[in-house]
Amino acid sequence: MPDPSAKPENIHATAILIGERGILISGPSGSGKTTLALALIDHFGRRGLFARLIGDDQLFVVGYSGRLVCRAPATIAGLTEVHGLGPKPILFEPCAVIDLAIRLVAAGEMARFQEELSETIAGCTVPRIDLAERSVTAALPAVMARLAIAPFV
Repeated sequence: MPDPSAKPENIHATAILIGERGILISGPSGSGKTTLALALIDHFGRRGLFARLIGDDQLFVVGYSGRLVCRAPATIAGLTEVHGLGPKPILFEPCAVIDLAIRLVAAGEMARFQEELSETIAGCTVPRIDLAERSVTAALPAVMARLAIAPFV
Protein backbone atom coordinates (compact mmCIF):
# COMPACT_ATOMS: atom_id res chain seq x y z
CA MET A 1 0.00 0.00 0.00
CA PRO A 2 1.30 3.49 -0.78
CA ASP A 3 2.49 5.75 2.02
CA PRO A 4 -0.72 7.42 3.29
CA SER A 5 1.17 10.68 3.82
CA ALA A 6 2.33 10.84 0.16
CA LYS A 7 0.23 13.19 -1.96
CA PRO A 8 -0.87 11.47 -5.19
CA GLU A 9 -0.31 13.15 -8.54
CA ASN A 10 -3.31 13.33 -10.90
CA ILE A 11 -2.37 12.35 -14.47
CA HIS A 12 -4.25 12.01 -17.76
CA ALA A 13 -3.90 8.31 -18.59
CA THR A 14 -5.63 4.93 -18.50
CA ALA A 15 -4.42 1.88 -16.56
CA ILE A 16 -5.21 -1.82 -16.74
CA LEU A 17 -4.09 -4.97 -15.00
CA ILE A 18 -3.15 -7.99 -17.13
CA GLY A 19 -2.37 -10.98 -14.94
CA GLU A 20 -0.19 -9.43 -12.25
CA ARG A 21 1.20 -6.70 -14.52
CA GLY A 22 -0.03 -3.13 -14.44
CA ILE A 23 -0.01 -1.21 -17.70
CA LEU A 24 -0.34 2.56 -17.91
CA ILE A 25 -1.44 4.00 -21.27
CA SER A 26 -0.81 7.68 -21.97
CA GLY A 27 -1.22 9.91 -24.98
CA PRO A 28 -3.08 12.96 -26.19
CA SER A 29 -6.87 13.15 -26.04
CA GLY A 30 -8.36 11.10 -28.86
CA SER A 31 -5.23 8.96 -29.34
CA GLY A 32 -7.02 5.73 -28.41
CA LYS A 33 -6.08 5.12 -24.76
CA THR A 34 -9.48 3.73 -23.81
CA THR A 35 -9.88 1.80 -27.07
CA LEU A 36 -6.50 0.12 -26.55
CA ALA A 37 -7.22 -0.62 -22.89
CA LEU A 38 -10.56 -2.25 -23.71
CA ALA A 39 -9.02 -4.24 -26.58
CA LEU A 40 -6.22 -5.52 -24.32
CA ILE A 41 -8.70 -6.45 -21.57
CA ASP A 42 -10.83 -8.35 -24.10
CA HIS A 43 -7.86 -9.98 -25.85
CA PHE A 44 -6.17 -11.27 -22.72
CA GLY A 45 -9.42 -12.09 -20.92
CA ARG A 46 -10.43 -14.36 -23.82
CA ARG A 47 -7.12 -16.17 -23.37
CA GLY A 48 -7.78 -16.89 -19.71
CA LEU A 49 -5.62 -14.17 -18.18
CA PHE A 50 -6.97 -11.91 -15.46
CA ALA A 51 -7.68 -8.59 -17.18
CA ARG A 52 -9.27 -5.54 -15.53
CA LEU A 53 -9.47 -1.79 -15.77
CA ILE A 54 -7.82 0.22 -13.02
CA GLY A 55 -8.92 3.65 -14.20
CA ASP A 56 -9.80 5.44 -17.39
CA ASP A 57 -8.75 8.94 -18.39
CA GLN A 58 -7.61 10.14 -14.96
CA LEU A 59 -5.41 8.39 -12.45
CA PHE A 60 -3.91 9.16 -9.10
CA VAL A 61 -0.30 7.94 -9.06
CA VAL A 62 2.17 7.76 -6.20
CA GLY A 63 5.58 6.21 -5.69
CA TYR A 64 5.94 3.57 -3.01
CA SER A 65 9.26 1.83 -2.32
CA GLY A 66 10.39 2.68 -5.85
CA ARG A 67 7.25 1.28 -7.50
CA LEU A 68 4.53 3.29 -9.21
CA VAL A 69 1.06 2.65 -7.78
CA CYS A 70 -2.08 4.01 -9.44
CA ARG A 71 -5.79 4.17 -8.75
CA ALA A 72 -8.82 5.90 -10.23
CA PRO A 73 -10.43 8.87 -8.52
CA ALA A 74 -13.51 7.67 -6.59
CA THR A 75 -15.84 9.67 -8.84
CA ILE A 76 -14.89 7.63 -11.94
CA ALA A 77 -13.83 4.30 -10.41
CA GLY A 78 -15.32 1.42 -12.38
CA LEU A 79 -16.30 3.60 -15.35
CA THR A 80 -14.85 3.76 -18.83
CA GLU A 81 -15.76 6.23 -21.55
CA VAL A 82 -17.24 4.50 -24.59
CA HIS A 83 -16.86 6.75 -27.62
CA GLY A 84 -20.19 8.31 -28.50
CA LEU A 85 -22.02 6.78 -25.51
CA GLY A 86 -20.33 8.27 -22.47
CA PRO A 87 -19.24 6.58 -19.23
CA LYS A 88 -20.23 2.92 -18.83
CA PRO A 89 -19.59 0.57 -15.87
CA ILE A 90 -16.93 -2.12 -16.19
CA LEU A 91 -15.21 -4.61 -13.87
CA PHE A 92 -12.23 -2.97 -12.24
CA GLU A 93 -9.50 -3.29 -9.64
CA PRO A 94 -9.05 -0.47 -7.13
CA CYS A 95 -5.28 -0.08 -7.61
CA ALA A 96 -2.20 -1.64 -9.19
CA VAL A 97 1.56 -1.43 -9.38
CA ILE A 98 2.57 -0.30 -12.87
CA ASP A 99 5.10 -2.50 -14.67
CA LEU A 100 4.92 -1.00 -18.16
CA ALA A 101 4.06 2.41 -19.59
CA ILE A 102 2.71 2.66 -23.12
CA ARG A 103 2.88 6.05 -24.78
CA LEU A 104 0.63 6.50 -27.80
CA VAL A 105 2.28 8.69 -30.43
CA ALA A 106 1.68 9.68 -34.05
CA ALA A 107 2.82 6.87 -36.35
CA GLY A 108 5.49 9.11 -37.88
CA GLU A 109 7.09 9.68 -34.46
CA MET A 110 7.75 6.00 -33.79
CA ALA A 111 11.11 4.35 -34.28
CA ARG A 112 10.87 1.07 -36.23
CA PHE A 113 12.96 -0.67 -33.56
CA GLN A 114 12.90 0.80 -30.09
CA GLU A 115 15.77 0.69 -27.69
CA GLU A 116 15.03 0.15 -24.03
CA LEU A 117 12.96 3.16 -23.04
CA SER A 118 11.79 4.25 -19.62
CA GLU A 119 9.80 7.08 -18.15
CA THR A 120 9.85 8.66 -14.70
CA ILE A 121 6.39 9.10 -13.22
CA ALA A 122 5.83 10.28 -9.63
CA GLY A 123 9.54 9.70 -9.00
CA CYS A 124 9.46 6.08 -10.21
CA THR A 125 11.20 4.80 -13.34
CA VAL A 126 8.94 2.55 -15.42
CA PRO A 127 9.84 0.68 -18.64
CA ARG A 128 8.06 2.24 -21.64
CA ILE A 129 7.17 1.41 -25.21
CA ASP A 130 5.84 3.84 -27.79
CA LEU A 131 2.99 2.63 -29.98
CA ALA A 132 1.15 4.26 -32.85
CA GLU A 133 -2.02 5.95 -31.71
CA ARG A 134 -5.30 4.43 -32.85
CA SER A 135 -3.61 1.19 -33.97
CA VAL A 136 -4.91 -1.63 -31.78
CA THR A 137 -3.98 -4.31 -34.32
CA ALA A 138 -0.29 -3.36 -34.20
CA ALA A 139 -0.35 -2.78 -30.43
CA LEU A 140 -1.52 -6.27 -29.41
CA PRO A 141 1.58 -8.21 -30.52
CA ALA A 142 3.88 -5.45 -29.24
CA VAL A 143 2.35 -5.66 -25.75
CA MET A 144 2.40 -9.47 -25.81
CA ALA A 145 6.08 -9.47 -26.83
CA ARG A 146 7.06 -6.83 -24.26
CA LEU A 147 5.36 -8.74 -21.42
CA ALA A 148 6.59 -12.14 -22.71
CA ILE A 149 3.04 -13.48 -23.01
CA ALA A 150 2.48 -16.44 -25.37
CA PRO A 151 3.41 -16.93 -28.09
CA PHE A 152 6.38 -14.79 -26.98
CA VAL A 153 8.47 -16.27 -24.17
